[in-house]
Amino acid sequence: MRTVPLSAVRNLGILAHVDAGKTTLTERILYVTGTTYKRGEVHDGTTVTDFDSQERDRGITIFAAAVSCTWDGHLVNLIDTPGHVDFSDEVERSLRVLDGAIAVFDGVAGVEPQSESVWRQADRHGVPRIAFVNKLDRAGADLDAAVESIRERLHPRPLVVQLPIGVEDGFVGVVDLLRMRSLVWADGAGKAEDGPVPESLVDEANRRRRLLEETVAELHPAALEEFCESSAVSTDTLVSALRELTRTGDGVVVLCGSAYRNRGVEPLLEAVVAYLPSPSDVPPVRGEYEGTAQERPADPSAPFAALVFKVTSTATGRLTYLRVYSGTIRTSEAVMDVGAGRVERVGRILRVQADRHTRVDSAVAGDIVAVVGLKTARAGATLCTPSEPLLLEPPVVADPVVSVAVEARTGTETERLMTALARLVEEDPSLGIRTDRETGQTLLSGMGELHLEVAVEKIRRDHGLDVGVGRPRVAYRETVARGVSGFVYRHVKQDGGAGQFAHVVIDTEPLADGEFEFESTVVGGRVPREYVRAVEAGCRDALAEGPLGGHPVTGVRVTLTDGATHSKDSSEMAFRTAGRFALREALRAGAMTLLEPVAEVTVTVPESAVGVVLGDLAARRGRVLDSAVRAGTSVVTATVPLAELFGYATRLRSRTQGRGTFTARPTGHAPAPVEPVR
Repeated sequence: MRTVPLSAVRNLGILAHVDAGKTTLTERILYVTGTTYKRGEVHDGTTVTDFDSQERDRGITIFAAAVSCTWDGHLVNLIDTPGHVDFSDEVERSLRVLDGAIAVFDGVAGVEPQSESVWRQADRHGVPRIAFVNKLDRAGADLDAAVESIRERLHPRPLVVQLPIGVEDGFVGVVDLLRMRSLVWADGAGKAEDGPVPESLVDEANRRRRLLEETVAELHPAALEEFCESSAVSTDTLVSALRELTRTGDGVVVLCGSAYRNRGVEPLLEAVVAYLPSPSDVPPVRGEYEGTAQERPADPSAPFAALVFKVTSTATGRLTYLRVYSGTIRTSEAVMDVGAGRVERVGRILRVQADRHTRVDSAVAGDIVAVVGLKTARAGATLCTPSEPLLLEPPVVADPVVSVAVEARTGTETERLMTALARLVEEDPSLGIRTDRETGQTLLSGMGELHLEVAVEKIRRDHGLDVGVGRPRVAYRETVARGVSGFVYRHVKQDGGAGQFAHVVIDTEPLADGEFEFESTVVGGRVPREYVRAVEAGCRDALAEGPLGGHPVTGVRVTLTDGATHSKDSSEMAFRTAGRFALREALRAGAMTLLEPVAEVTVTVPESAVGVVLGDLAARRGRVLDSAVRAGTSVVTATVPLAELFGYATRLRSRTQGRGTFTARPTGHAPAPVEPVR
């Protein structure tokens, strides 16, 4: 069992845009805390958390990896999350089980597109954060500019508690504004030298300390009271106020450093311990069972409840990663998968250190562990004591937007391919598999081109299958451009025995914000209430395939205005059938528009290549939203149809001599360039 008290546990994630330094920071935290004896490097493929062969080949984090370390008597459970938009579902599932997070920002670029996305994800889950401005040793790094971008794009109140000593290559340490001391890291030294504030920075440090006190006093009542009495705020009061502001989300503490050069890591760990919450500081987890809301405190003696956030298949078996919210789980105990209504027995409990595991006998509230022996539990499943069922809210899974056709090279490997695909979707819920009813193709869907590339490569490497891949397809939608009124449909069927009769009259109209709405204005009981529900169910059935190309229909409001029944032949099945065919024919009678998925693309290129990039975006039907110059490079933001982005990475690199980069995040659907079709 865990030896540290619950109040000394910190469960946190590392969040950032790709290449901001998340994995390097995680590696330095493990090194500084003595968990590892050697500093791993991303470019050398020697990091602890990027242990997958694809991660090391590509130099990016693809899969969220959990590690643990100890600092100042505290147990810190870290999850290093991906920074690429295609793997945002990994971030979503990780945030669902975390109590806090470190948001890492590039000291040159500031807030980047995916930085904003993961910040919004953390907002939705109410996860307290502290900010770490990394890479201050790079040319063009500017702490104040990065903080201003945090203020403008993320809208928190930044509470800067450090002042850099030196700029760019001369960055050697920081001034701690809370304790008014300097921390300097000599080259190759793992520990900071504590000293007085350099004379050249005394005035600036005093000014920034005063600004910090004033800002905290505006946000925190106790600090304001002390500030009014003595025109200053003591260090103890500042620390207490910063802790409360961080946990309520009213402010975000900002620290700085250079993870690669091992500068600023120890103060960051001190901030984690001081400001981010423990499991006992967050509200009891809430769930329900059979319509009754329940709460479970973070107490080892309470009934067991845990949430599964990740499932992986390894050479030694199936690993189920879970966060224990309450109670205690022991080896060989039975647990209930509440959603599936299935009871299984835990074989082993493992402490996780990326791809290395240590067997333990039990896990208690606040722990993040992996278990062996569960055969069916999926990501998002709730596990609990069978006698005390509770269903926790699962993480939201985004809808896939890009598809590729996959097939085995030989017929004898088709069954193995389907098994591999099923296991892939089990591990990554943001992937989807379906069979096209018209073409018979097996379609693998995901969040982006890179996401699908990684999935297919995983099948090839892990299962030894030679997989053929077709051109990616995007998820089109159809919507109503012009509806119809008073559309009449009669469903009459008589083939011996009981017949079927249903008469419905519906109106259809476009729905600007939303997917589907149904209402009934029938009066006089001409259509009984149970038949109205059947008509709605039939209409929902019809939304699966639109008249333009068999794509799902969205953005439509259906109103049932009239109808008629037969005393013997009407039934719920008859009215459901009538609703399905009525809406299908009404959509054909109106005007429909094809929608295509679009993405917000942020392209970073040298200023000399801006013209070429703008021309290429225009050729891809892109619409430029913004253009700015940062540290000698141009950043262009545009919306581009997702179908036009396939192969864009290669094209961009060739047109910018390998200096251009881009990120894309899906932003919804927009009308395709065709006229509304009758």
